[in-house]
Amino acid sequence: MPSTPARRSAVERVAQIAGAARSIALEAGLDAVTLRAVATEVGVAPALVAHYVPSMDELVADTFAAVVGDELVDLAALVDRSATPVHALAAVLASLLDDGGSTVTLIWVQSWSLGRRNDALARRVREQMDAWRRFLADLIERGRDAGDFRCDDAEVVASQTLGMVDGLNAHSLVSWQDAPERVRLLLRSVEAMLDLAPGVLIAARSDTANASGGGE
Repeated sequence: MPSTPARRSAVERVAQIAGAARSIALEAGLDAVTLRAVATEVGVAPALVAHYVPSMDELVADTFAAVVGDELVDLAALVDRSATPVHALAAVLASLLDDGGSTVTLIWVQSWSLGRRNDALARRVREQMDAWRRFLADLIERGRDAGDFRCDDAEVVASQTLGMVDGLNAHSLVSWQDAPERVRLLLRSVEAMLDLAPGVLIAARSDTANASGGGE
């Protein structure tokens, strides 16, 4: 049985519930964020969670947005640390296909399915997809302005690239090809879209990995 809950303010309780939902999503996936699971994580009765969070659909949507929004913040910091737009793009794309990101990948894949029945989640997914496209398009435009990339429409390239990222990450959930091969396929395709010589992004990725002490 749940223990008697400590007295907390409404703001504290809502934050506690949001943190519990996030922990559950990162541990077990977005579909594991249920009323009972959140109550168990917090250590209270389900009725208390329902009191502070009247809509589980909204909680799931907020949880999704928080997780993928944090990932975007991390990638923006990665761009800021990169020497050139070429190095930044290579690092970002490789990071998105890293096996270490499988938890967030699962959350993304589940969001598309769950969003069919959760309007709040579907709305957040569209918002985040727009934000990610804008982020990637801005990076491509920066490289184009520097003379590194050549393309007519950065947003089109960004959309096509994200489509490939999503597809390759979905493949990773069933271990179809390993992470280095998925990265190679993606970088080679993006090189072609940006009129780069074959191997430029792959070499930039290797430079970044070697500088950080890592590797493929």
